[in-house]
Amino acid sequence: MKGRPVRAVLRPGDWVSFDGDEHQVLAVAGTSVRLRAQTGTEQVVLASYLMAAPDFALVGGAAAPEVEPFGLLDSLPEEVLAAAQDWERHVMEVETGLPPGADPGTAPRPEYDPAARTVAQRTQAKATELSVGYRTVERMRTQYAQQGLWGLVDRRAVRAREATGRADARLVAVARQIIDAETHTSTGTRGRLIRRVTKAVEDAYGPGTVPLPGRTTFYKLIDVLSVGRHTFGSAVTRRQTANRPDGPFTPTFAARPGEQVQIDSTPMDVMVLLESGMPIRADLTGICARLVTDHVWFASDSGGCVDGALHQPRRRPARRGAALAA
Repeated sequence: MKGRPVRAVLRPGDWVSFDGDEHQVLAVAGTSVRLRAQTGTEQVVLASYLMAAPDFALVGGAAAPEVEPFGLLDSLPEEVLAAAQDWERHVMEVETGLPPGADPGTAPRPEYDPAARTVAQRTQAKATELSVGYRTVERMRTQYAQQGLWGLVDRRAVRAREATGRADARLVAVARQIIDAETHTSTGTRGRLIRRVTKAVEDAYGPGTVPLPGRTTFYKLIDVLSVGRHTFGSAVTRRQTANRPDGPFTPTFAARPGEQVQIDSTPMDVMVLLESGMPIRADLTGICARLVTDHVWFASDSGGCVDGALHQPRRRPARRGAALAA
C-alpha cells in the first residue's frame, strides 16, 4: 500500500490562502475561524466554508490527500484493476526509486535512483521500459497524484453507457421534440408516436439518411425518453407534470461533517398544547446530516429543529412548544 501524506491540520498561527489573498489564522473556536489578512483586515468564517473554497490551501503545509473511491474500485473487472495496480507500481518506482512492497534495504535500479537521476530522466527510463510515450508516463504520474489508484484506471472500462443505447443522436433529438409536443395533445399510443418521429426524421434529414432501429428497439427507446413524462398516461397528469417548475435539487458532494443538512416535515394526527394553551397539530420533522445528531420533534418552531439537532443537550436553548420525543 502506497504511502500517504499526512493531512494538514489548521492551527492558530498558520497561514492559509483564501479569497485571493493570504491570511493568518488567529483563532479556531468550534466551527468558526478568525482570519487576519496581510492588510490587517480581520474576518470570521465557518471552517467548512473556508476549507471548501476553491483556492483554499495551507501555506507551507501538505495538501490534503484525495480519498480513493474504494466502492468504485471494487466494482471494476479484475483485469482492469490489475492493470491499474501495475501502473501504480511503475509510477511509484519513478517517484521514489522503488516499487510498492519492496523489501527494506533494497537498492533502486540505476535508471530509477533518485540520488543519481532526475525525475525527467526516471520518467524517460520508464517510458522506454514500457514502450510508451514520455507524456503517457507523465500523465499517469499526474493522475496518480491527484486521484490515487482511481486515476490509473482505464476510463473505457468505466465509461457510463448512454440510456439511449446506440440510437443515432439525431433520432434521439427528434424523438425528444415529438415527446415534448405530446404534452398538450390527446393521449396516443406508442405506435402513433413512432410514426410521428419517423416522419419528422425523414422530413428533417431525408429518407434513409438517419438509421432507424427495429420496432422492438424503437419501443424501448421511446419508453426510455418518456419516463416520468406520462406521455401515454393521463393527459391531466402529463400537463401538470410539464407545468411543474424544475426542482432545485442537484448532485452535491459533502466532504466534511455537517456541511449539508436536510430536513423534512410531515403533519401528524396528534394535537398538542402550546405554553399559551392553544391546541395545534404537531409536525414530525426528520433531520439528515453528515454528522451525528439527535432528532428532536417539536409541536411548533420546526425551523429550530436543525439548531436543536446540531447542539448538545446541555447547550440547547429553550424552545417554544412541548417536545414530543427526544
